[in-house]
Amino acid sequence: MDTEMARTFLEVTAAGSFMAAADRLHVTQSTVSTRIQQLEQQLGCRLFVRNKTGATLTTAGLRFQRHAVAILRLWEQARQEATLPAGHKALLRIGSEAGLWNRLLYRWIPWMRRNANEIALRCDVGLPSGLLQGLQDGTLDVAVLYSPRALPGLSIRLLIEEELVLFRMPAVDDYSEEPYVHIDWGDDFRRNVRLHRPDDVQSAPVSIGVGTLGLDYVKQCGGTGHFPRQLVQPLIDAGKGEILPEARPLSLPIYAAYPTDADEAIIDPALTGLKTILAAPAEARG
Repeated sequence: MDTEMARTFLEVTAAGSFMAAADRLHVTQSTVSTRIQQLEQQLGCRLFVRNKTGATLTTAGLRFQRHAVAILRLWEQARQEATLPAGHKALLRIGSEAGLWNRLLYRWIPWMRRNANEIALRCDVGLPSGLLQGLQDGTLDVAVLYSPRALPGLSIRLLIEEELVLFRMPAVDDYSEEPYVHIDWGDDFRRNVRLHRPDDVQSAPVSIGVGTLGLDYVKQCGGTGHFPRQLVQPLIDAGKGEILPEARPLSLPIYAAYPTDADEAIIDPALTGLKTILAAPAEARG
């Protein structure tokens, strides 16, 4: 069985249909169907039940899923270790949402070079769905996320739970408004803020997916928004903004996701570094 069959199987599983998997793989639907048929012939069992709503796994498909993940992960590991830089004993591929790199994780790279310099690093940025898919198909070893979904074969560890505050900066002039700016901190935050502050979310004229960009906007134009306390504390200390009281304070957990069968000798230093950086006081982060 070639790796494209396993990759196609996992794409159909994640997408829920042959058509959606074809779009994600940039191939025709007939190509997806052919690969799945060939895979089923090799395995001697049916993997999907196709219906009007898409494709669902059979019992055999559910059993094969973890093996497909392992096949791709082993292939990717072999392919990348074959080109491991000289002087390094292992490679760690890590991905994160853009806001986390911009805020915090860019400091994790020098920490790793100081404390685990025998591990080569490959770093990436992506959307949560793509990062989780990377863990499943073996192209990533660790993903750092705000709201990861639980998936077979993945372990999820809480790194830190930050305090979110409702931060306000005054408008730049007497004619400007101070609207609520909706920052997309992930699924958990969206659910909580829609539950406890539905009017603000519905009336927000601006929604921004990266927290640091949202803060830049508030600094430039004025307004309010939910931000981690450590991110806005320097502005509060400088007298440029304030924290508004809230009846229901919110929090922002940050997680690391990685394969359950990952090599602990590689994963453990990475997680130690992540927790060290995230727990550092604001002044140590710059």
